[in-house]
Amino acid sequence: MTDRTAERTTGGGAMTERNETESQPVTQRITGKVANAAGEFKRTTSAAASAVASTARTSGPAGAAQASSAGSRRARLSLSRIDPWSVMKMAFLLSIALSVVMIVAVFVIWLVLGAAGVWDSINQAVQDVVGDSSAGWNVQDYLGLARIMGFTMVVSVFNIVLMTAVATLAAFLYNMAAALLGGVEVELTEN
Repeated sequence: MTDRTAERTTGGGAMTERNETESQPVTQRITGKVANAAGEFKRTTSAAASAVASTARTSGPAGAAQASSAGSRRARLSLSRIDPWSVMKMAFLLSIALSVVMIVAVFVIWLVLGAAGVWDSINQAVQDVVGDSSAGWNVQDYLGLARIMGFTMVVSVFNIVLMTAVATLAAFLYNMAAALLGGVEVELTEN
């Protein structure tokens, strides 16, 4: 490395001194800069803490609440655009998850109703009301597990397509409205 000299004027006279930072190895310079930054951070934090403590002492509990809220940073942001592609992917994933939950729930409910004897009770009630002419009638022929699960699958696929399309359309509509009105304003606070 080359030795450079820096000129500094003090009261009209020129004084030259060797610039020691450039002759130091890189690791020492980085370590020195990190130490300086840490010292500055400590001084800033201790000054802020003493300001909060003095405000809390002088103002009581109300002053402490103001001081703690004054110490946190706030930012007012505006949600001006939503990416329709990311909304579509997210809505598709969530609608698949909801469809799986719906299919499992219908299966479990059907099994619980069968274990509780509801299907047999319905068959007995129909036979009591109609008489012997309904001896061959069984509710599970109409509300069997295969039919119910097939219907649930069809509704689930329809639900996936509909939820994905509606969410994507809502993102497009929000973007158009935000272009005119500026979007939704949000205030974020750092704790």
